[in-house]
Amino acid sequence: MSRDPTIESTRIDDDTNVEEHLRPPNFDAFVGQNAVKKNLQVMAESALVRQATLDHVLLCGPPGLGKTSMAHILAEEMDVNIHVTSGPAMEKPGDLAGILTSLERGEILFIDECHRMNAVVEENLYPAMEDFCFDFIIGEGAHAKSMKMTLQSFTLVGATTRAGLLTAPMRDRFGYVARLDYYATDELTSIVKRSASILKIGLTDDGADEIARRSRGTPRIANRLLHRVRDYAVVGDHDVIDSELADYALGRLEVDGAGFDYLDRLYLDALVVKFDGGPAGLDTLASSIGEEKNTIEEVVEPYLLQQGYIQRTPRGRVATASAFRHLGVPIKSSQNSLL
Repeated sequence: MSRDPTIESTRIDDDTNVEEHLRPPNFDAFVGQNAVKKNLQVMAESALVRQATLDHVLLCGPPGLGKTSMAHILAEEMDVNIHVTSGPAMEKPGDLAGILTSLERGEILFIDECHRMNAVVEENLYPAMEDFCFDFIIGEGAHAKSMKMTLQSFTLVGATTRAGLLTAPMRDRFGYVARLDYYATDELTSIVKRSASILKIGLTDDGADEIARRSRGTPRIANRLLHRVRDYAVVGDHDVIDSELADYALGRLEVDGAGFDYLDRLYLDALVVKFDGGPAGLDTLASSIGEEKNTIEEVVEPYLLQQGYIQRTPRGRVATASAFRHLGVPIKSSQNSLL
């Protein structure tokens, strides 16, 4: 008998929809980012007391730290619908107009990667954010007329991994700008335990710690590694994931004790061994490891910088003493002045 595909697609342990199931439903279940979380709670409570629309919010930070989850929690706190889109998805003003005119009072519009919006679309968003109106042109040439459409008051929650690419006029229109930081190991341990409980995965405390320690300070990575270690537990007929199994599985996945994967080590090896610790330019590093510059800047370097393994200098990237020690490479006397 064939399986019902509808039933199959709703399984909680299906990797295609598991992230939605693991998303914290409210601020109490959201682990970490305490300062940001508290500020958003106060903003939401104040808006509810005043029966007003929540002010616009910008969430900045590396991928996987909970920006989307926070947007959904805000919608839950305000008891309104959330409409989700992304900057690249809105190619022309008409795309934006269609979304804005569908919003009811107080609803949340979540724009992921808002720094990648088309410049013309962004300019049309300014009056919508500030005055809740949308300006559009009817006709062409000498017969063109400017019309103004009144919108329902709404809340824009923007998310960006590259806050520096946002224009000043866009950034200044947000009532609250929050920066999300990488998570501490104990916070990630709590997240891994919660995810394991939801997915009904047997997990010891030391197993959770081992996974958390190698998760690069990122909940999304922690949950992904939990899934991959679970695979080894299932195939190896283990009922519970402990530190020994986690260490074995993550080793097979080429995730080392610092949480660095193959690409991280390839980057560090190029900088430390090929270029004697630097300085080396981004273009040179990208060519030497066969990777795109954007991937290096957005995926590889942020965590290495935060953990103190590299430095960005006017002359290029420089490896720190921590990078030499991690690779087991002795520091040359000529490098001491740079470290």
